[in-house]
Amino acid sequence: MLESLTETAPKSTIPLTPLDAKALPAWLRKQAARTQSWVKSTQFAALDGETCLIPGADGKVSRALVGVSSLEDPWCYAAFPAKLPHTRYRLDPAPEAEQANAAALGWALGTYRFSRYKKIDASFASLSWPETADRARISALVEGIGLCRDLINTPAEDLGPSELSAEGQRLAKQHRAKAKVTSGDKLLEGFPSVHAVGRAAHQPPHLLDLVWGREDHPKVTLVGKGVIFDSGGLDLKPAANMKLMKKDMGGAALVLGVAHVVMSLGWPIRLRVLVPAVENSIGPNAMRPLDVLRTRKGLTVEVGNTDAEGRLILSDALAAADEEQPELLIDVATLTGAARTALGTALPALFSNHDETAAEILAAGLAARDPLWRLPLHQPYAKQLESTVADLCNVTNDGYGGAITAALFLERFVSPKTRWAHIDTMGWNLDSRPGRPAGGEAFALRALVELLRRRYATAA
Repeated sequence: MLESLTETAPKSTIPLTPLDAKALPAWLRKQAARTQSWVKSTQFAALDGETCLIPGADGKVSRALVGVSSLEDPWCYAAFPAKLPHTRYRLDPAPEAEQANAAALGWALGTYRFSRYKKIDASFASLSWPETADRARISALVEGIGLCRDLINTPAEDLGPSELSAEGQRLAKQHRAKAKVTSGDKLLEGFPSVHAVGRAAHQPPHLLDLVWGREDHPKVTLVGKGVIFDSGGLDLKPAANMKLMKKDMGGAALVLGVAHVVMSLGWPIRLRVLVPAVENSIGPNAMRPLDVLRTRKGLTVEVGNTDAEGRLILSDALAAADEEQPELLIDVATLTGAARTALGTALPALFSNHDETAAEILAAGLAARDPLWRLPLHQPYAKQLESTVADLCNVTNDGYGGAITAALFLERFVSPKTRWAHIDTMGWNLDSRPGRPAGGEAFALRALVELLRRRYATAA
């Protein structure tokens, strides 16, 4: 994707002017009559995605106009690499910093294609890096988003718990971090719920623990659900619900993408990433409905439904993260269909035990054009998680408020004094839009990066 952003702007580079419908008339008034006549004849109205190629005296394109509804929205630029003639362009006039960042990010993401299994013959127009763009941050974002999408798009046959953990180890080596992987029966001591969920699969369960940064920097811990495929276990999903379950490790993919951005930019954070990686499968040793599991925190959990496995593996990872008393603890998971029913597929649900932290995340999401929506940790619903034989059950009997009760379950494994946020995301685009093809998607990645930038990088 970064190949579509060029280092220099040679003389042959075509000026590219982004305009919205309101700005177009004022721009036209400053142009020669010939240009005004040409633009009007093409019926260019500067609507999102529209293009207008203005010829020079020699008949060659002398300038390109593109329609954008917002100069600071990266998605407004994502259609143009494929839509414009495949040559080089430069933004003219030179944009302000945030506009430059949006244009560079959107342009690069507009060239994303997942081509591991299918040859895709695609060529694109290129854009010269705007001088005011934050090259390092945009490059890291493009790489992090690409990593997240690629991992989600890869089927479970090629991305099992061991391969997902290996991806974390690769990142650690790239950025000189430390990574420890615990797998199989070694998880029985310390991560028993992770073991219980993943033990029936042909690959054993894994736990990736990555640490980066100086010990005296603020501790930030990210936890990502890494269910590489979710059959539902013995409470088997119907075929229609199982089809997309290669994406059930979307939370893990996202936190690895965020980690790549943070480590690439060298922000002053003591970063820890925990990824419980399992396949929820069927076998002679699969966990059963009404089994009682022991967790790292010491709480016992009755399995009301084996298809509510994500919260089980997260419980151990959150407990381990909480023991270190991080300044900020965030988990990300493709956790519930209830969140999708409430908010749709493109708007992640946010839960937090700390109002100020929730407000920071929401503000960062809006600033990054990567929004989330907060749902409540409504404590009266916690009663629905009670069990007669264990400390709590992993599901409720009534089935209502599923995203909320799942978050309430996770809250039991985090200390009240820990600033904790839980993000319930789809991790998948059901259809294609410019820069956002159908398939794996890094919802909330830019929001979390912006949150960490505001909290830590700007104070460095």
